[in-house]
Amino acid sequence: MASFDLAGMTGVIIGGAGGIGQTLSKGLASAGADLLIADLPSQRVQAEEVAHDIVAMGRQAATLDLDVTSLVSIETMVSQAIERFGRIDWLVNTAGMNIRKPVLDYTEQDWDRMLAVNLKGAFFMTQAAARVMQPRRRGRIVHIASQLAAVAMHDRSIYAITKAALAHMCKAFAVELAPYGLTFNAVGPTFVSTPLTTSMFSDPVFVDENLPHIPAGRFGTTDDVLGAVHYLVSDAAALVNGHLLLVDGGYTAW
Repeated sequence: MASFDLAGMTGVIIGGAGGIGQTLSKGLASAGADLLIADLPSQRVQAEEVAHDIVAMGRQAATLDLDVTSLVSIETMVSQAIERFGRIDWLVNTAGMNIRKPVLDYTEQDWDRMLAVNLKGAFFMTQAAARVMQPRRRGRIVHIASQLAAVAMHDRSIYAITKAALAHMCKAFAVELAPYGLTFNAVGPTFVSTPLTTSMFSDPVFVDENLPHIPAGRFGTTDDVLGAVHYLVSDAAALVNGHLLLVDGGYTAW
């Protein structure tokens, strides 16, 4: 039977101190993994708190400041993961940003900022991790995309473009590196309740417009995302490659 056990594995979680990232960090550690939690310097205290909780589970954990728009920072992250743990079995990327505007109001600066975080950073962290995974002929890379990788939505056009490109990027890496035992997949959640989305979920207009569009009748939780990510980094998903796994309650089904 395929195993969901992560015992003996080492993972890297980008944005591991945030809402979704924190749930992933603790959840995957509880499945047996040791972790490097990489996040912005502004999240250092939160990252260290998450690492402390993971160590209390009997796992190993380390933290690292990371700027996903900097290739030097990305290379440092990979080298420190190897130095500390000896290898990287999987990497999960939760980094992302969204600037909400009508499509005709976006600026070049908006475009550059969002592509730098949502796509450029994702590409080069995937490349850097894959380089050290390839010789071992085993590795899992999972990106948190969005249901907007599959459909569009008003006032979120650049975000949707970057998330669709992120999902397609997984296909591109899979085509070239699947023969080496590496998998590249994306998870596309619906709207997920986190500390950063509190104001959005407290807006009755947002709820009235979007909740009826989800056949499941509810918004997402960070645990919903955890289930999908746990599957994709485990041996159970060894043949899943270049895939966008939608965790959207049926949002994109109609």
